[in-house]
Amino acid sequence: MNLFLHILLGLAILGTATSTIYCGMVVMATLRFGRRRRRDARLGANFLPPISVLKPLHGAEPGLAENLERFFTQDYPDYELIFCARHASDAGLQIAQTIAQRYPEVNARFLTCGEPQYPNAKMWSLAFMAQAATHDLLVTSDADARVVPSYLRECIQSLADGKTALASCMYIGTVEPGAGLSPRLDAIGKSVEMVSGCLVADMVEGGTRFALGVTMILPRQSFLDAGGYEDLGQYFAEDFVLGNRLAESGRRVIISSHVIRLVVLETPFAESFRNQVRWMKSTRRSRPLGHLGSGLTFAVPFGLIGLLWGVLAGQPLHGAMFLLAACANRILLAAVALHTLGEQEWFTQSLLYPLRDLMGGILWVGSYCGSGFTYHDANFELTPDGRVVPATTKG
Repeated sequence: MNLFLHILLGLAILGTATSTIYCGMVVMATLRFGRRRRRDARLGANFLPPISVLKPLHGAEPGLAENLERFFTQDYPDYELIFCARHASDAGLQIAQTIAQRYPEVNARFLTCGEPQYPNAKMWSLAFMAQAATHDLLVTSDADARVVPSYLRECIQSLADGKTALASCMYIGTVEPGAGLSPRLDAIGKSVEMVSGCLVADMVEGGTRFALGVTMILPRQSFLDAGGYEDLGQYFAEDFVLGNRLAESGRRVIISSHVIRLVVLETPFAESFRNQVRWMKSTRRSRPLGHLGSGLTFAVPFGLIGLLWGVLAGQPLHGAMFLLAACANRILLAAVALHTLGEQEWFTQSLLYPLRDLMGGILWVGSYCGSGFTYHDANFELTPDGRVVPATTKG
């Protein structure tokens, strides 16, 4: 029993120390990003080349019409919108066409690409649109991105130097009014957990070596320089591979100072959990060592271990201090990150983040449970290098 208690205490102390160090790094990285946002805002948006905006679609979801309509009201002088779905009967594509009728002044085109020939269906669609685009500078945007009128004007400034091969946007997870706890936790995780890790990596590694696929800004040639559409389409995390390959080849990859919103839908907890485990598995394959080390960045799981030690060792007050310290750690981390990103409800969301941190630790453990996942009703497996292959059937 004494050995078990010593192990629990050691884990609690280790996790408290590493998560506190990480919290400090997140504060530094987010404040650094905030300074860059303010600097870029002062410089203004004077680089306004023609842009092709690529919007892959697959079915209709709540809020999709609002998400799409915002792309028709951009404060930008010369851009085209290209929408692509597998078939003309796709509900999302039909919504986009209906919206386009209200904005005849916007140059919008609608493509169909058929059933995907790559494991990554999104990359199959992007390949069709990128090749059909009129302009060489592209902005790719997922269907769940919710943007403001200045979105294109501010995003494209990342390519103003003529040297940047790829930029991508940080995002704030957002839910519709009346959303339940499950989507709120998922949204806060996207706002804080994901963004914190990206900004710390950018700070520690001395530059960005990845991309975030919700919005990417890039010359068309960057897809080819990173291996081409077909090869990128073999990966589930094609955005990470694209950014990593460009950075490894010496090309400039950056995080845009423009922050967008990512709409998180109301889904049952079990489905949401499976989706998040799927993304965690992808991260584990993309950055195996970094993902392994990220287990030490969570605070609340170690706080609970400290509480368990205190109860079993007859020192419940000392055990409770571990958990209280962990919760304070996460509230501080979330408050700084959310406020810097521009989330108006940063205070109330920060109070919920300790629960999300606990869930993040559980998801991290789940990411090591096999390599299979289900996506769009099909079963796949992730290979050790991050490629996606159809799941093998065992008789």
